[in-house]
Amino acid sequence: VERVVSAETLQKSVGGSVLKGRPGNGDAMRHLLNTLFVLTEDSYLALDGENVVVLQDDKTLGRFPLHTLEGILYFGYKGASPALMGACAKNEIGLCFLTPNGRFLARVCGETRGNVLLRKKQYAVAENEAESCLIARNMIAGKLTNARWVLERATRDHALRVDVERLKVVSAALADSAKLAADTEKPDMLRGIEGEAATRYFGVFDELILQSKDDFSFKTRSRRPPLDNMNAMLSFAYAILANDCAAALESVGLDPYVGFLHGDRPGRTSLALDIMEELRPCFADRFALSCVNTRVLRPEHFEKSESGAVTMTDAGRRAFLAAYQEKKREQITHPFLGEKLPWGLVPYVQALLLARYLRGDLDAYPPFLWK
Repeated sequence: VERVVSAETLQKSVGGSVLKGRPGNGDAMRHLLNTLFVLTEDSYLALDGENVVVLQDDKTLGRFPLHTLEGILYFGYKGASPALMGACAKNEIGLCFLTPNGRFLARVCGETRGNVLLRKKQYAVAENEAESCLIARNMIAGKLTNARWVLERATRDHALRVDVERLKVVSAALADSAKLAADTEKPDMLRGIEGEAATRYFGVFDELILQSKDDFSFKTRSRRPPLDNMNAMLSFAYAILANDCAAALESVGLDPYVGFLHGDRPGRTSLALDIMEELRPCFADRFALSCVNTRVLRPEHFEKSESGAVTMTDAGRRAFLAAYQEKKREQITHPFLGEKLPWGLVPYVQALLLARYLRGDLDAYPPFLWK
């Protein structure tokens, strides 16, 4: 357990304006517990008393008390027992199924938490283009601002190893794009601003890679499938972050499948993709870069198929996830709250602030602005 973030913390931070009236179910205190990553592809998860048991054939690979877990991410195809899925739903433990390469498959959901009025408000806003844009533009403005500071931090910390002038030019363009995004009232225009800014940002992303340039060179963003080592790492990081954001939204009573920027699509957690936009550059991108620059991930942690798709090996995923868990425990000061908390609680705090805005307790949704 790292830290408790309570409704009272939010209340103090904005002079009491966050929590008008009775707190909802999502305002209870929150602990940063453990996430169990199961990477053995032919394993099976079962329930034994109050423990989750990881089985491989007749062998027990591990046993973990449920009360110590906040989430379980299973990378494989054999799955889990209905008893375990029911216990996870009852105890509000996120159980997510992904392919061995990190592509989302499904997530166990129990009884819907939160006030039904909150979700009705969310659905009404999602159907209203103008109201949706008020939220989405803050998210994208936050994303572009954070992307800018990723570049600025590189020019400050590694001035002798990066093309400072090139990064400064793109940083200035991102600042302009963030201002445009913050003022736009049209979702299509907002998507255009974001797309153009992302092209600029990823156009200089290779400058931020300071080690093993030959093995981790980055030319352009490729997704399905990733075509190089760096893209494989980014896609994996985004998949894990999206799951964290979806779990955070569920925990405060919001529907992660109904977003304001990403459109509705069966099986897609659109609101989780919305809220993670702010965190892509400052958390996922910087973390992936640090894995390369500190040699946590090496060329042998990746493999290329005959089709050209690049995936992380089992050893690579283990190294990545171990470092990811450490990153989530790193303390930061939340820019809106002014309070110290672990990185791992940022998605929860942003979800709570979004819920507060939808309830009318905040004048606007405050994006996470990292610097």
